[in-house]
Amino acid sequence: MSAYSPTELLITVVARLLRGCRHVATGASSPIPGAGALLAREQSDGAMRVTVLGSLRDEHFTCGGVELFDLAAQGRIDAFFLGGGQIDGQANINLVGTGDYPATDVRWPGSFGSSYVYFLIPRVILFREEHTRRVMVPKVDFISAPGGSEPGVYRPGGPHALLTGLGLFFFNRQQRRFRLESVHCGHSVEEIRDNTGFEFDCPDSVPLTPVPDANTLAAIRGRIRDDIADTYPRFAARLGAPA
Repeated sequence: MSAYSPTELLITVVARLLRGCRHVATGASSPIPGAGALLAREQSDGAMRVTVLGSLRDEHFTCGGVELFDLAAQGRIDAFFLGGGQIDGQANINLVGTGDYPATDVRWPGSFGSSYVYFLIPRVILFREEHTRRVMVPKVDFISAPGGSEPGVYRPGGPHALLTGLGLFFFNRQQRRFRLESVHCGHSVEEIRDNTGFEFDCPDSVPLTPVPDANTLAAIRGRIRDDIADTYPRFAARLGAPA
């Protein structure tokens, strides 16, 4: 098995999470989700449509986010990615800042359309490389987008998984609770517990996250790197570099 980087592992996991989707979109400042979506498209033999916002090659919109929101409302996007300065155990995300709003101690860019797509897109994957207690908190200071809704609220979309630099979680929408699915090689369940501020379900034996095989690495370091370089040239230049 060829050596792989943590970034290449995350790209591989993203692609696996997108299997079966017809149309996947990735937002701004999302090089790993974007590369993972392009890998998933390649593995689907072109059956999947991928929209990478900001790309000259893989964005076919004329009005960016406006058309993204329109397609989401029509049910024509199957998967999207959201992050957050804070994420809690009920899959609430905070993109506004820390402290008591509006007098926040730290201010982040803002919620934009996060709540909108969280309600409408069926398979929303929460992605954040940093996995620490300052990010994975017991309760977010501000809810930019809620992970759950009360009965009777129309909500075809919502959280599907949480992928971090330490492991992969799936989200149970009925119980509003994460379950640890796998741990990345070089890390442990104990490390994840130590760095997570919320409780989560955990099986007695947690498997290691499947690593990329030689064909997947070749694709990432070849065609995927070339495609994602259109939008993220500095990120692409690092793909295939020594871990």
